[in-house]
Amino acid sequence: MRLAFMGTPDFAARSLAELVADGREIACVYTRAPKPSGRGKKLHKSPVHQLAEKFGIDVRTPKSLRREEEQDAFKALDLDAAIVVAYGLILPLPILGAPRLGCFNLHGSLLPRWRGAAPIQRAIMAGDTETGVQVMRMEEGLDTGPVLLSETATITKADTAGSLHDRLADIGAQLLPRFLAALERGGLQEVPQPGEGVTYAEKISSAEAQINWSAPAFEIDCMIRGLSPFPGAFSFLAADGKDPERLKLLFSEALAEPTGKAPGTVVSVDNGLVVACGQGAVRLSQLQRPGKKSQPAEEFLKGFTVSPGAVFKSKD
Repeated sequence: MRLAFMGTPDFAARSLAELVADGREIACVYTRAPKPSGRGKKLHKSPVHQLAEKFGIDVRTPKSLRREEEQDAFKALDLDAAIVVAYGLILPLPILGAPRLGCFNLHGSLLPRWRGAAPIQRAIMAGDTETGVQVMRMEEGLDTGPVLLSETATITKADTAGSLHDRLADIGAQLLPRFLAALERGGLQEVPQPGEGVTYAEKISSAEAQINWSAPAFEIDCMIRGLSPFPGAFSFLAADGKDPERLKLLFSEALAEPTGKAPGTVVSVDNGLVVACGQGAVRLSQLQRPGKKSQPAEEFLKGFTVSPGAVFKSKD
């Protein structure tokens, strides 16, 4: 079976590595073009780009697939199928219809819940207890196609977006060889997505990452873990006698007991940084100062002296 692989981040690179290990013929890899980053603004290739070059696979980085010449080049690959994993570009109809068997997307949720760009983060932020990965046939609509193969995963209170990302990336990578083997045999049933239960996982904006301490502890805990490690939920707090700093809050635990304190007030620093919420409190156990590395709360508090009664607040 002659394949194209279309993906960009580390989540997709794990799938590419598994397909190569499975002995699949990858005629070409499509990924996003290198982007400038870092202090020197040097161009950096995507994880998929780097891995494809390591394997000696031809790499293409078009800015769009809407141009006729790009579509003709894709058709000329004479593909049986295309595997798409977090690619980042829209596939127009001429691309979707080019491979003999079609284009198939590995998506990190249980569709139709969390269609779109940030399904892993949104699932944790919403307090979901279950998610998974699914392979679907691609259509013109956003993640609307019928599902062919699924694997579920539990979301625990210890999960962050980072830990769940890694787990789902591994599950998805292992699912793809099974999918392709079944596709070759013709042993797959396409199940249309239900019309009910549709939700959209919109891209995370920096504005929504600021903590509203008036919310219940459960919601704040889900937000902190769902935005960790990137972009990181944040709030402002002053060390004793100093100006407020913007702190990233990277891991927490919800506490149901009422504190009797105003939302945002530091209740205790004895076992993590316990902060009052609209209902209950959260225990912050992993934090990060500007320009510093993430630290466990006990290490953080050695260099950032804060006393009970201090208050997290907006920059204003």
